Amino acid sequence: MIPIGVVAAFGVLTTLVGWFLVARIVFLLIRQAANVPGLDRVATARKVLTNSVAAGVLLALSLVIPSGGAPTKAALSVPIVWFSMPYPAWFAVVGVVMAVYRLTQTRTEITKDAEKARVKQAGAWAGFALVSLALFRGSPKMSSPFWEAAENKVEIFRGAITVDPTKLAIAAAFLAAAFYAMALLERSHRSRKATAVFFTHATLLLGTFVFGIPFAWLMVTSFKEDKDIVSAQGLDWNPKVAVTEPYFDKKHPEFETTFEGRPVRVQILSDTGGKAKVDILKPLAIRGTTFEISRSALTEVPRDIPLVDGNFKGQKIVGAVIEEMDDGSRRVKINEPAALKGTQYVALARDVVDQRKPGLRYMNYPEALDLLPLETNRGLVFLRNTMMIVVLNVVGTVISCTMVAYAFARLRFPGSKFLFALLLATMMLPGAVTMLPRFLLWKSLGGVDTLFPLWVGSFFAGAFNVFLLDQFFRTIPMELEDAAKIDGCGHLKTLVRVMVPQIKPALAAVSIFTAMGTWNDFQQPLIYINSPEKMPISYAVQLFQSGHSGEFALLMAFSSMALLPVLVLFFFAQRYFIEGVTLSGMGGR
Repeated sequence: MIPIGVVAAFGVLTTLVGWFLVARIVFLLIRQAANVPGLDRVATARKVLTNSVAAGVLLALSLVIPSGGAPTKAALSVPIVWFSMPYPAWFAVVGVVMAVYRLTQTRTEITKDAEKARVKQAGAWAGFALVSLALFRGSPKMSSPFWEAAENKVEIFRGAITVDPTKLAIAAAFLAAAFYAMALLERSHRSRKATAVFFTHATLLLGTFVFGIPFAWLMVTSFKEDKDIVSAQGLDWNPKVAVTEPYFDKKHPEFETTFEGRPVRVQILSDTGGKAKVDILKPLAIRGTTFEISRSALTEVPRDIPLVDGNFKGQKIVGAVIEEMDDGSRRVKINEPAALKGTQYVALARDVVDQRKPGLRYMNYPEALDLLPLETNRGLVFLRNTMMIVVLNVVGTVISCTMVAYAFARLRFPGSKFLFALLLATMMLPGAVTMLPRFLLWKSLGGVDTLFPLWVGSFFAGAFNVFLLDQFFRTIPMELEDAAKIDGCGHLKTLVRVMVPQIKPALAAVSIFTAMGTWNDFQQPLIYINSPEKMPISYAVQLFQSGHSGEFALLMAFSSMALLPVLVLFFFAQRYFIEGVTLSGMGGR
């Protein structure tokens, strides 16, 4: 007996294909109405008739075959079905589809050999499907349908998406208008070229928009308040900030002073006249630290308190929350109306609403830096370490790989081909194989918890970059090198004066990829670095995430600051990415 899920899948397929054919009929009719040059009206009429019959049959079947989940009250709904099954089952489905496609493919071949090749391909796909099905079943007997296999049962999900008929009609109208505009643009060769360019750029812009959504969400979230991170309405792209006012709290005053040369905000724990014991509130990295200081060294400062809208004795008021009570209630000082100004009362949290306005909370960025250990100097130590590692890696990679690639490409010496093949073979070694030997080597040299293991290796050329530059060197005509030799240049001078200028785009691409790879490298610092003052930014981001994973706004702010230098590098050097990949011929000229 065929399960209901398979029947539903067939019903969904007939529905979707039927409406696709309806759209195709509309498109053909619009092209005919627009009088597109070169259009075969007889063939178009035949296609319209064939598609109309097929669409009618499929839509009629969709009315008979059950194709969704529970019935809905909506006037219009789109049925959906999805299968959840292991990879071998999907491979079997792909094999069947490809075998059927090859057998039913339009026969443009005129030779028997081509026809035999097509049948062989279909048989190969069918064999692939059978092998995948056998692996899925886990048994060669196949005595029951594959969807009833107890060890790998297929789950079928059914449902429906409700659609607003008005919105659907508007979308259909816009689609028809787009079809008509496309048909009009086909009337001239220039219009056809413009159409192709338009749709190419539209596709690129759409792809940019889709792939840019995560980055946009990162930036927007970095400026949000905590209460906006999760919203009942889904993703909220409009960050808001609370409206505040300064307030000198007489009950819990706050002061500014210095601690170990750094400005801090504190509260007084005890006051013995000339001396005061204080508790640090900010920066957050040392919050809770207590110390004694002269009372005269403290300067009272206001704190920002939120403004709220509420109701006091049946009258709407605007007030400020001067104290958050332990039971969740809030002490409010009324600002408006003027007759009640200065009045204080305790309100339940649900009886007052914070005033908020669209805006960006810039304080997330300095607060994220305040959470870093003091020895990191608000993240500048991370930046210094990373910049040093990046610069040394780029310099080492460019120098070593250029010299080695030039030697393999231009110099002839015994065993050069074998050594080049041996160098390329090192790319097949997984990083996990050399990880432990390298660590033991650096440990014996005293390099653990230093930056040396993170950049010294770049001065010993890497196989991939050597291969890339070698291919560029081989495209440079030998005549240029011979002319340099006639002028008295040796190998080193020829490399620097003649060859390197010819491969500038390749060197730029190597430098950019090396810089980005070093900037984002997390594994090497994780293995070799223990001290916070020696960490690069990639390691710092991971530690920040592990320590403050619940503070999403601050985490996004810190990640944005870590991403910004690489982003700037990409925007200013993106043309070298393209040139390094697409250049050919004269090796970069």
